[in-house]
Amino acid sequence: MSTIDALEARKARPVSCQHTEKIDAPGWTEPAPDTTEGCYDCLAADEHVWAHLRICLECGHVACCDSSPHRHAAAHARADHHPVMRSFEPGETWRWCYLDERLV
Repeated sequence: MSTIDALEARKARPVSCQHTEKIDAPGWTEPAPDTTEGCYDCLAADEHVWAHLRICLECGHVACCDSSPHRHAAAHARADHHPVMRSFEPGETWRWCYLDERLV
């Protein structure tokens, strides 16, 4: 199978884990973001140091990625037991499970 065929096959089947059961269920709606201006926690500290943003699919908390100095998305996932985040970057829809440490 070529790389292109593999990518097309992956698009055709949903990727999930046990932590996405609720958000993959029919009728689920993504929570509203708690901010659209940047990382909520960085903004609260009057810092603008995030690289990329993630949104918690449990509560809508917007936080900075692991490439950012403070890694607020990972901290939120651990502290609040909300393991699944989605990219909050324009045009990106991929999800990450912090407990399984993989794309879902």
